[in-house]
Amino acid sequence: MEKLNGLRCRECGRHYPAAPVHVCEFCFGPLEVDYRYDALKGVVTRESIAAGPPSMWRYRDLLPIEGAAAVGHHVGFTPLIRAKNLADELGCREVWVKNDSVCHPSWSFKDRVVAVAVTKALEFGFDTVACASTGNLANSVAAHAAEGRLKSYIFIPADLEQGKIVATLVYSPTLVAVHGTYDEVNRLCSEIADKYRWAFVNVNFRPYYSEGSKSYGFEIIEQLGWQTPEHIIVPCAGGSLFTKIWKAIKELKTLGLVDGPVRTKMHAAQALGCGPIVTMIKNDTDVLVPVRPHTIAKSLAIGNPADGYYAYKAAKESGGAGEHATDEEIVEGMLLLARTEGIFTETAGGVTIAAAKKLIERGVIPRDESIVICVTGNGLKTPDALQDRLETHVKIKPSLSAFDRALADLKSQTS
Repeated sequence: MEKLNGLRCRECGRHYPAAPVHVCEFCFGPLEVDYRYDALKGVVTRESIAAGPPSMWRYRDLLPIEGAAAVGHHVGFTPLIRAKNLADELGCREVWVKNDSVCHPSWSFKDRVVAVAVTKALEFGFDTVACASTGNLANSVAAHAAEGRLKSYIFIPADLEQGKIVATLVYSPTLVAVHGTYDEVNRLCSEIADKYRWAFVNVNFRPYYSEGSKSYGFEIIEQLGWQTPEHIIVPCAGGSLFTKIWKAIKELKTLGLVDGPVRTKMHAAQALGCGPIVTMIKNDTDVLVPVRPHTIAKSLAIGNPADGYYAYKAAKESGGAGEHATDEEIVEGMLLLARTEGIFTETAGGVTIAAAKKLIERGVIPRDESIVICVTGNGLKTPDALQDRLETHVKIKPSLSAFDRALADLKSQTS
């Protein structure tokens, strides 16, 4: 089955053959993968998907690779959890959590995009992969490069959380810490990508890399019985995950795999200290104003998001909204999800929970409609955010009498 036409400019529509390029040479617009939906219709079915592996690769025919997956055989198909306790706390009828904090191998949704990008890099004959990262992507590129026996160069802001640095170095990449913001790191990587024949997953391989995020959306719909929820709240950094979940829903509808109408409203969640996409949505403007990040949610700290304009357009097209979260609200969101559902999310998940709570309280999201909250990374990546909020309740000597006294004290404090 010939499923790809190559690449297409998202602005002027010009077509390009499949190659490691990401910018239109005529209008400088971003390129995206162009599929032959006429060839896919009737071939990609619910049955063909269900016959696939319990991973993101069950949707291989809807992803931009030509052959078998080279890496990431256990990536994706993460739980969609009916969050009844969280729903009770929020006063809502139906809340689901799409939990990519347990995505293999590096505990974030970035494993989805990297598995596609590294497979494509091997198809094109590259021996080195690279990335600019705020943390999660660094972990994932290093892990999948090791699996694919490729060299890797990872570029990060020098002030990244130590846990994410260690979780990258363990895979033996070449790690380059840059004294600057993510946007400055990304600009440097664009220059390096022009000079060296490396597969920069989020630069020259961005059209292929970003398609991996569609699997997150495909799974939500399949796990809901091929129906669309009424609301999806997505954390935004560069904005690509937001746009690709929306694209995934529309693709499944085009292929006749969705029951009923597409009723989903897409809502963007960002930290107040770095929220240019949400600001666009709130102000109803397609003009993105870059910001200098200042937030504990470092994985979302992209002040000049590459897909900001397209995320705004997706929110507007779907009838969705956006909401900011302060650093204090982010921490409260992390604690709320842990306390109600036993899910430990990183700061980005705290942003999503906090934004969802505020959108519900404002009446933007009705309490009697179905809601999916996207959790994209594991809390073990960002424990520092909680250190000042958590402490051991009881410290005793190793004796029963000491425990009895402590228990009595605890009961008196709560009575």
